[in-house]
Amino acid sequence: MFALDTKSMQKIAPVVRRVVIVDPNPAAARLMSDLLKGFGSRDIAIESDQDRIIDLAREMEPGLYVIEHSGPQLDGEALARRIRRSSLSSRRAPIMMVTAEATASAIKGARDAGVHEFLRKPFTSGDLYRRIENLATKPRNWVEAVGYVGPDRRRFNSTDYAGPRKRKQDAGNTVPTQVATKDQAMRILAAALTQFNADPAQAVRAIREQSRILKKLAVEQGDAALAIAAAGLDTELDLGRVSLQELMGPVRTVLAQAAPETFARAG
Repeated sequence: MFALDTKSMQKIAPVVRRVVIVDPNPAAARLMSDLLKGFGSRDIAIESDQDRIIDLAREMEPGLYVIEHSGPQLDGEALARRIRRSSLSSRRAPIMMVTAEATASAIKGARDAGVHEFLRKPFTSGDLYRRIENLATKPRNWVEAVGYVGPDRRRFNSTDYAGPRKRKQDAGNTVPTQVATKDQAMRILAAALTQFNADPAQAVRAIREQSRILKKLAVEQGDAALAIAAAGLDTELDLGRVSLQELMGPVRTVLAQAAPETFARAG
């Protein structure tokens, strides 16, 4: 039996304090619940009907979702996307997807749905703990786009990877990291304009988030032009101007501050 000391339990407490388990298999759900209680969980809700999850989560405000990948009347990936695009206060809470069908397509689908971690069955309590520890101690940047909403996919199940880091920002130098952050925010803004009509509410949410990121980055870098452009976009949003026609001009003003090579960089 995998036992935790007090220090380990304190470390993961914020994640496991309130948990929603979505699993159509009662025995599997009870096992997961028992394991989480051993990790310090005190408020656990088990639900098999994905249509009731949003209301449950709105009432409970969980710090962790544990979702079975698939089952009768359950599409875990669709549920994860629905949570990410909802107005829930817990829409950014970690999602762990569990399945015995750990195919490449299932893993990729979970990642692209906005899932933080993927847990293969059968698993040990130690496997579960390592996933939760990763959630508690290795936070990932949040990506608020139109086509994707969730944690940075480049760090999906990061504890499984032991190879060399190949991206410039992996070196720990803040300058390449800031460049990458600015590039990504600019690309998301541009995509939000072209994809606006497909999902207007999410496009506005994405634009607002990138404006916030760029304004903060501009202050850190002393980039007055970008700070003014981002602040102008913020003002339009705060005034309730959320149509494509109203936002196109302010967004393009921000995009004008992008480096010429921004849209040629692969990230």
